[in-house]
Amino acid sequence: MKGVLGAAERAVQLARAYLAYRAPGSRVHDVQGDPRFQHRGVDLLWEVDGQVLGVEVKGDRQPRRTTYFLEVISNLEKQTPGCFLYSEADAFVYVFLGQGEVHHLPLQKARSWFLAQPSGTFQVKHTHTRIGGDLYTTVGAVVPVERLLAEVDGAARFRIEGPVDGPSITPLPASARARSVG
Repeated sequence: MKGVLGAAERAVQLARAYLAYRAPGSRVHDVQGDPRFQHRGVDLLWEVDGQVLGVEVKGDRQPRRTTYFLEVISNLEKQTPGCFLYSEADAFVYVFLGQGEVHHLPLQKARSWFLAQPSGTFQVKHTHTRIGGDLYTTVGAVVPVERLLAEVDGAARFRIEGPVDGPSITPLPASARARSVG
């Protein structure tokens, strides 16, 4: 579990750096521990251009992955919906830790696109997580990065390198293949 928490913390740090890059002078508030936002699927609040936007952050530790794992069922045993389907966030920031990439997905557009796909379009996978003595199953759709980026208006990807407190961030074309930087 420590590895998962460490990856999640690093993903949030990189997402914060990315948001600051996208809108210099904006403010980012971490609300992960606030129950008012937990049930809404919002990790960060981003104050930008006179608006407050909700941001959901997902960190992916797998090196060289070319797919998103979009959570559709958070806990199969309890039948709780996945954050990709219930989040009220405006943006879904998917961080590929191994590749050094941050992907900004406009959540409502990405969700609508996903739900419009015919049943069986995407492979479904199960992962297991142990917290203490409890084991639960998460179910996600495996969605090709290239396809989502090409078909969802406003989806974008960025290379992020260097230290978390001052990384170098570079826009990448939507068609760029994910590359390992390590």
